[in-house]
Amino acid sequence: MSERKADVIEKDKGLGRVRDIFGSLVFDKRAMKEHLPKNVYAGIEEAMVGRKPIDPGDADIVAMAMKEWAIANGATHWAHWFHPLTEITAEKHMAFTLPSDDGTPLETFKGSDLMQGEPDASSFPSAGRRSTFEARGYSVWDISSSAFIVKSKRGGTLCIPSVFLSYDGTPLDLKTGLLRSLDSVEAQSLKLLRLFGQRGIKYVRMTVGAEQEYFLLDRPRAQKRPDIRFCGRTIIGAQPAKDQKLDHHYFGAIPARVLSYMEDVERELAALGISLATRHNEVARCQFEFAPLYAEANIACDQNQIIMETMRKKAREHDLRLLFHEKPFDSMNGSGKHLNFSLMDSEGRNLLKPSTNQRKNVVFLTFLTALVYGISRHFGFLHSVNATPGNMYRLGGHEAPPAILSVYLGEALTAMFREIKYGSPEFRKRPTMDLGLAKLAQINAYESDRNRTSPVAFTGDKFEFRVPGASQALALPVTALATIWSWGIRKVTSMMEKKVESGADPLDAAIEVIGELMNEAQDIIFEGDAYTPEWRAEAEKRGLIKSKTTPEAIDLMLEPSTVEMLEELGVYKKNEIESIRDIRMESFCTAIEVELALLADMLYEGVLPAISKQIILERGSLSALDGENFPEGGDWKDFIKTLAKAKVELLKDAEKLTETKARISDMPARERAQAIVDEVVPLMESIRKKCDGAERYISADIWPYPIYRNLLSLSV
Repeated sequence: MSERKADVIEKDKGLGRVRDIFGSLVFDKRAMKEHLPKNVYAGIEEAMVGRKPIDPGDADIVAMAMKEWAIANGATHWAHWFHPLTEITAEKHMAFTLPSDDGTPLETFKGSDLMQGEPDASSFPSAGRRSTFEARGYSVWDISSSAFIVKSKRGGTLCIPSVFLSYDGTPLDLKTGLLRSLDSVEAQSLKLLRLFGQRGIKYVRMTVGAEQEYFLLDRPRAQKRPDIRFCGRTIIGAQPAKDQKLDHHYFGAIPARVLSYMEDVERELAALGISLATRHNEVARCQFEFAPLYAEANIACDQNQIIMETMRKKAREHDLRLLFHEKPFDSMNGSGKHLNFSLMDSEGRNLLKPSTNQRKNVVFLTFLTALVYGISRHFGFLHSVNATPGNMYRLGGHEAPPAILSVYLGEALTAMFREIKYGSPEFRKRPTMDLGLAKLAQINAYESDRNRTSPVAFTGDKFEFRVPGASQALALPVTALATIWSWGIRKVTSMMEKKVESGADPLDAAIEVIGELMNEAQDIIFEGDAYTPEWRAEAEKRGLIKSKTTPEAIDLMLEPSTVEMLEELGVYKKNEIESIRDIRMESFCTAIEVELALLADMLYEGVLPAISKQIILERGSLSALDGENFPEGGDWKDFIKTLAKAKVELLKDAEKLTETKARISDMPARERAQAIVDEVVPLMESIRKKCDGAERYISADIWPYPIYRNLLSLSV
């Protein structure tokens, strides 16, 4: 091509073939092969899979090639791009072009710049474990994830995925723990596979595909609501006459305005080497979903952050308001980030894929058992990493799983484990479904239905973890899954080794271990409707309910068994997971306190004046009708009394909100969190009911905020 590919992206605005620009803004293996000497590329490739450290001389060559490539594609700056514990990304832009001693412009980017940076770390959350004067931080290049260019109107920035550490080496990011957990699950998997005689396997990678749900609103309309602007959700709002139960939104025709937005997002992501496999309407009105192709877990986590940021940018360009909040609208479906995951070996085999081959199926069942058993012993940790303010509102209804962790395996696998327990297993071939239509080919049917109420479900050749919320970064949930799986694999391997040392065949040993561990893991397995009160009572009996509030769930990060697991596997030290727990507790408090303050503002500035205006309007109408008879003995006067009563109650509630905020503001984070769930959340729910009741009585031209009926429409 005579023009730079990046220029093509700017020019064609959606025309042409996606494959012509796919990955053009990523310094991936393809770009490295093109721009690096063969010997340097070979060394970098070995470093990418962890076989040897990067040679400093090679780093200089890579930096020079990366700089030339980036500048040729319009980049003017570079940045180490990392995931602080705030769950969003961070970057400090550095210019490629700097003046030399004589003032001549000089393009510079050295291997030392590429390998390590020293951004100020003092303003990142540390849960009080680092003083402001202890400001030094280190960002270190994560060579396993490709650098990429984020384009802007007048240039672009080369983003280099990195980990972020404090001066003493304490992780200040989400990626460090993620990489450690992935190393652990790989090491344990290789050990298990070698026990099965598979010594030629070079690596095992956890693969992840995360479905991203979101809402889109008309931006000018949405921006008139302070709660949407600052909280990303509506904290008051009466239900519309036509809610999602009457709508045919799911999988319906995508609105033209939304489709245009989706196409722009897809095209920009294509240049960044990210392919969105599906796009569609979700269940709730104005709710949609993207799902990317599967990728190695670390890369998938980076890509999800890129996807979210690209979606935000494009939404502004299309005059849309993007909502990632887990529960933007009351009594409607919320938004999750369903995390589909498996393990893949260096031969390209999915280790969770059933087979008609008996030996392969024993391996499959062994890895599956390791995960289920791990979850059965460490479900508290899995619960804790998804305990967020948004999930507090989302989980437990409208197709979101409950917070109580359970695993759904389906009929076929449940029967298989029963056979293992009582006899010899034979994995049945999947049946085909004869549709009775000659023009349609037979289709393979999975031997189990989908259970939409299950937090963790086996879906045929992978697991789906449905608990993570739409706004969450993937890194911590993936870290938890990888760590728990690694722990389970280690347990399986240890038990098998003892049996093999005693003379057992590895396959026989595996089947014995599967039977023993699945028998111990029975409490975590549930095949029914997880919404029912009966299941909650049963889960209580099984010991599956360790927390009943979000702060209690966050505390589960510090269960002794969890801390022991994290330290033994080298994922987190105790002080590191304590920091994460404290930061997430503080984040929970801050999020709800913002909602509390905004609710008070919306009452004083909008709701209470609107009620007063409606009362004055009604009184004026009443005066004009003096002397006339009122139907049914004066219902109009009762109507005014209802509004007046609502105003008095809401005035008292507003004062209580202000008083409560002042009273809890100086409490330590854990005490404040408890006061929030005990006092603030119930008070806000009570106020919401009163506001929503008043909204139905107020004239549309008086009510101060766009109502649900207007918000949930993308028509101009």
